[in-house]
Amino acid sequence: MAEFLLEILSEEIPARMQARAAEDLHRLVGDGLAANGIAFEAARAYVTPRRLVLVIEGLPLAGPDVAEEKRGPRVGAPAQALDGFLKSTGLALEQLETRDTGKGEFYFAVINRKGRATPEVLREVVEAAMASFPWPKSQRWGANAVRWVRPIQSILCLFDGAAVPVVFGPITAGESSAGHRFLAPARFAVKDFAQYLAHVSDAKVILDQGERRHAILAQAESAAAREGLVLKIDDGLLAEVTGLVEHPNVLAGSIDEKFMAVPQEVLITSMRSHQKYFSLLKADGSLAPRFLVVSNMDAADGGKAIVAGNERVLRARLSDAKFFWDTDRKHRLDSRVAKLAERTFYAKLGTVADKVERIVALAGEIASQIGANQDLAKRAALLAKADLSTEMVGEFPELQGVMGRYYALNDGEAPEVAEAIASHYSPVGPSDSCPIAPVSVAVALADKIDSLVGFFAIDEKPTGSKDPFALRRAALGVIRLIVENGLRLKLLPLFTKAHGLFAGLSQGAAATSADLLDFFADRLKVHLKEKGIRHDLVTAVFALGGEDDLVRLLARVGALADFLGSDDGANLLVAYRRAANIVRIEEKKDGVSYAAPVEAALLRQDEETTLAAALVSTESELQAALKGERFAEAMAALARLRRPVDAFFDAVTVNADDASLRANRLKLLAAIGAAMGRVADFAKVEG
Repeated sequence: MAEFLLEILSEEIPARMQARAAEDLHRLVGDGLAANGIAFEAARAYVTPRRLVLVIEGLPLAGPDVAEEKRGPRVGAPAQALDGFLKSTGLALEQLETRDTGKGEFYFAVINRKGRATPEVLREVVEAAMASFPWPKSQRWGANAVRWVRPIQSILCLFDGAAVPVVFGPITAGESSAGHRFLAPARFAVKDFAQYLAHVSDAKVILDQGERRHAILAQAESAAAREGLVLKIDDGLLAEVTGLVEHPNVLAGSIDEKFMAVPQEVLITSMRSHQKYFSLLKADGSLAPRFLVVSNMDAADGGKAIVAGNERVLRARLSDAKFFWDTDRKHRLDSRVAKLAERTFYAKLGTVADKVERIVALAGEIASQIGANQDLAKRAALLAKADLSTEMVGEFPELQGVMGRYYALNDGEAPEVAEAIASHYSPVGPSDSCPIAPVSVAVALADKIDSLVGFFAIDEKPTGSKDPFALRRAALGVIRLIVENGLRLKLLPLFTKAHGLFAGLSQGAAATSADLLDFFADRLKVHLKEKGIRHDLVTAVFALGGEDDLVRLLARVGALADFLGSDDGANLLVAYRRAANIVRIEEKKDGVSYAAPVEAALLRQDEETTLAAALVSTESELQAALKGERFAEAMAALARLRRPVDAFFDAVTVNADDASLRANRLKLLAAIGAAMGRVADFAKVEG
């Protein structure tokens, strides 16, 4: 068994494309080998800013022999058809077999192919993989016809220590590679992966991306500790920087004190977005006037020149940010609201100014229902999008809302208004914190419900994996805002209210609200799945219809889960299914419905009488418990039906010879389903 090593050395691969590229190289070559019948023991892919590497172990020297059978034309078919078949197989007529298939005699060709040498297959597979490589963006370079993400410098391709002459554009693969672009650019010969790994390590390249990431993080934490500070953890930035360097060297620099008056979110965002610097924090969590840069170089002066150069670039960047900050504060935030009429929210849903007008009205309505100050909620909704017109948000769109808070406080707006502006997009994901201040909650709900109703009403709903307007995220945000704050809000009236604030929608309020409630049911299942709650229980409660109070719904689902987890609940579910199946079958056979009052005069056996009395008692208890939203009590009432139901099935023959007795007993079974159906649709419960 032999080893295969492939390295494609190029100009710098964009960091965001590297992980996927390593996966694609692994997949394409592996699939190509499998298609040729060649198996292997293990394969690993690596990626650095300049190189894609694949090593495959346990390859045979040649592929297996293959026997292929093809059926040709019928015996006696026209000569033209037979000639075409012979040409396609490369055989002569006397080499064909004739077989009776039951539908006549046909010619068959049995073609035996010797297994091809693995290097021959590898050359074809690698060339095909490179030609069809799925880069998000690729380019030609020089006069070459082939495309790659960046110009290729060399290809190392070895099988069992010998070069595989892969050709891609102007490059023919060889047996050598090169190290770090600046620190060790000399080429070196390679015979296997172990030798290759040793050489690149000596040549200032950490090949494994996980090892590079760990090295950067360890150096960054050590550098922060030497400064008496704490590293601001940023996994996204760490992943990106890992894809920018082959030989990480973390250095610390200083931020000029004059910039520290600028909001720290601005400084952090500017350093992260433009310069890929890590921020350092003081013990109290505030930004320290220091940063970390990950260099791809070793420096004789200990990095002083590198740090000085980065500090100089950073001063220019932060000077721009400070200019935006100073300029924006010369105008009140409310003076920018009119400019929102120049921004389109969505072609069919009007401008951002139109959206603001709608969420002002909706935030006021929600505030009145959750005990928030209506005037403050409306004021926050009016100003929530105003910072879109500022210079700072124009430069850093990710600071929308955050900057609005700073500008609102600068203008003397109420703190509740400022906080609502900052958090009106929240929560934006499962790890994001959820607003709890009433004014903030009202505005965040209004913003999300407006978007959901609008896009659903113009039939721009999520489909499959596509959700261009992040409506699933918005719905989960609404769910979290309501559930985590324990808000007793009825969604359907809010959907109707929001719909009425739009003009000229293609779908009516009732249809939009119904679609949205179904959508929320699906999102709620996703939300609860993470908490270990079964999706079928949510379906069973939603199936009752009209339930749009999420807090009440979850209380009902929780009680249902506890009930079905008990012996009484599990056994009663079995009995319910038995009763429901009998009633359904007999109703279909008789063409009548047995959902009618039980006639007491026709109760003959003690078990019938006991069950009928239990159902009457249970119905009374259920009404009171459900009205008072005491769902645990409602489930306890149902649990008391278990023994009379079991006794009924043990002792009573439902399909009695007497037609009136049979009908009355079927009504009794239908009454079991009706009683349980007041709590949930048990037909939707699985298992």
